[in-house]
Amino acid sequence: MHDRITNIDAVRGSALFGILVVNAMVFSSPWYGTGLMPPGGRTPLDGALAFAISTVFELKFYLLFSFLFGYSVTLQMQSAERAEAAFLPRMLRRQAGLFLIGACHAVLLFHGDILATYAVLGLLLLMARRWRDATRLWLAAAIILATAAFWLLLALLQASEPMRQDSLALQQHAEAVAAAFRGLMPSIVGQRLEELQSFLPMLLLLQAPCALAMFLLGFVAGRRRFFEARETYGPYLGRASRWGLLVGLPGGLAYAAATQLAPGSPLETAALALSIVTSPFLTMALMAAMLTIFDSGRTEPWRDYLASAGRMALSNYLLQSLVCAFIFYGYGLGLIGRLSTAQTLGTVILIFGAQLLASQWWLRRFRYGPAEWLLRAMTIGQWPQWRADRHAGG
Repeated sequence: MHDRITNIDAVRGSALFGILVVNAMVFSSPWYGTGLMPPGGRTPLDGALAFAISTVFELKFYLLFSFLFGYSVTLQMQSAERAEAAFLPRMLRRQAGLFLIGACHAVLLFHGDILATYAVLGLLLLMARRWRDATRLWLAAAIILATAAFWLLLALLQASEPMRQDSLALQQHAEAVAAAFRGLMPSIVGQRLEELQSFLPMLLLLQAPCALAMFLLGFVAGRRRFFEARETYGPYLGRASRWGLLVGLPGGLAYAAATQLAPGSPLETAALALSIVTSPFLTMALMAAMLTIFDSGRTEPWRDYLASAGRMALSNYLLQSLVCAFIFYGYGLGLIGRLSTAQTLGTVILIFGAQLLASQWWLRRFRYGPAEWLLRAMTIGQWPQWRADRHAGG
């Protein structure tokens, strides 16, 4: 049982790395997602890395994180039962605390925040907590298909009424964004608020519905205690891997090709619609691969480091944004637009490696990460014990 919990924490830690990869690309470049090349172009290595990130990371790891969030809600329900506490008031306080943390994160550090979205969507998940599993599964599938259909329709409308992008205007806007983020606090916050407004349609029409679908799937897995025994989930690992290779990976490659070769075109929008349908398959295949590796027993030290990071995922997620803001914004080094894709990815590896070491060090001394401790205090309405048991008297 302990190994199974450790495995899920390790998967969550791995998801943190995938999220950091994508978020760091947003932090590091005002040209990311615009279809524009940075001044001076990019090297073949940077092009290959961008293609790989689009294929494997974009639209995949936040789905995995969302699945695990839905799974964790069932653990919160079990915790409330053990504490003989009313579940709904407890969860409402938790979601309110999560929203407050996410709102501060979005305004001060990163417009792509997922915490506030999770807080709101978590309320919808609570409304569905008494539904039958079959209803949740059908609704998850319907949400994914409806979201994909919307983006496919948008691609058709783009194709019927082609609009030429003003590359010069986009370039000037990207340079203005970089200058604002290299500025002082008022300039950075002002640009952050502007980015939030422009990001809202993508959030409402893409990220939020896909996250909700994965919440529902994760909730079903949690209700069935799916990951508590290898005998339960083991037979599905091979099947998930095959579906990922046959459906998820081709969809990821098609999305990456369109994103890198035809940005801003109807083809890219259509590939996004395809990716919405296929990404869950690749996400589940990635999780199956992780569980297979962790269950092998040959990677236990690495698994334990990842599990420590996963146990304090909220703190690590916020810390990632704080460090990236220091590196790329005027808060600190102001390197936005000045690092290549390869250099940014190397920075990501250094940040995450440090987080793995720091997380294990911290959890030897404390029961919770700092943000987890604060959120738990909001949830239960009192200050929880912070130090680990063996240090409680120190």
